[in-house]
Amino acid sequence: MSKSILTKKEPEKRLLLFLKKKGGRASSGRITVWHRGGGVKRLYRMVDFAQKKIGIPAKVVALEYDPYRTAFLMLLEYDDREKLYQIAPHDIKIGDEIICQEMAEIKLGNRTKLKNILIGTTVYNIEMEPGRGGKMVRGAGTGATVLAQEGKFTHLEMPSGEIRKISQECFASIGQISHPEKRFEIIGKAGRRRLKGWRPTVRGSAMIPPDHPHGGGEGKTPIGLKFPKTPWGKPARGVKTRKKKKWTNKYIIQRRQKKKK
Repeated sequence: MSKSILTKKEPEKRLLLFLKKKGGRASSGRITVWHRGGGVKRLYRMVDFAQKKIGIPAKVVALEYDPYRTAFLMLLEYDDREKLYQIAPHDIKIGDEIICQEMAEIKLGNRTKLKNILIGTTVYNIEMEPGRGGKMVRGAGTGATVLAQEGKFTHLEMPSGEIRKISQECFASIGQISHPEKRFEIIGKAGRRRLKGWRPTVRGSAMIPPDHPHGGGEGKTPIGLKFPKTPWGKPARGVKTRKKKKWTNKYIIQRRQKKKK
């Protein structure tokens, strides 16, 4: 699904929202994401991740670009004439009809409970807790695979390779997310990266020792350390960052495997 299939229309004004730019700063005012700032002006599209209109059929009336996410959006018009945005699955077409209900047909774009989905089916926009809306598998080209139905849980293989248990009462949408070719996109030049809101990045080894552990030395010298570090002296690569007491740890059956070089 390339950008050529997108509908040439203005986005729905009622579903647009302006978000104030924060320049990578958290609520405390400190920079938590470095090298962010600038970028072109853009409006946020309010996406219905929970698909709250249960049991009401909807028709795909447009496929649109979203500047805030990697996947494309589909504009749905329900039988009660209300229009809402949702993440578009790969190969969905204008005019297709979808529905969200507990016992929906296993069809591209439909949304149903995990307990009704066949083993081997690809799903996206998955709830972590019943009724809380889709939280997982929402990036371009991604999809999770249903591996098994066991007791009150469904076993899913995530795009990362991780296998985890999710309550069978959680909703998930059928299919793979649109724009899978996003992973092959080449930015091409620095100016385009600035338009996306990324500012120039300086290598730690190009700094002086007070500014970075990698800094110092003459010319392009090695970092002089056994392992790379962050600007604050903590290990930078190959270190687990997940909290040991995170509440979802009990649902992970198999952690993702390290990528082979």
